[in-house]
Amino acid sequence: MLKYKLIFLIAASLVAGCAAHPDPIVDTKGVDPERLAQDWEECEAYTEQILISQGVAKGGALGGVVGAAAGAVSGRAGEGAAHGAIYGGTRSGLDADEEKQKVFKRCLRGRGYRVLN
Repeated sequence: MLKYKLIFLIAASLVAGCAAHPDPIVDTKGVDPERLAQDWEECEAYTEQILISQGVAKGGALGGVVGAAAGAVSGRAGEGAAHGAIYGGTRSGLDADEEKQKVFKRCLRGRGYRVLN
């Protein structure tokens, strides 16, 4: 059981590390820095509507169910559930972070900025 807790903590750390997404690179030629700062904050606020923790919890639960079912075939339902939960939670967290990045960049582009990455 300690092994699974350790694996889960490592996976959670990886998701948290990925959640600190790199900032978009904006071409600032001819851009008012104050306006960019204001738009940046507003676009960042939109990304906060995507809740990574809820995605991780749902993905972990679903992964646990699928993993338990797969593990039951070999007589290791608990182990399968643990692996499935770790994979599902990590995958869902990464997907949510990627969506945050897309929303942020779309918001800036929608306000007329040239986002380079």
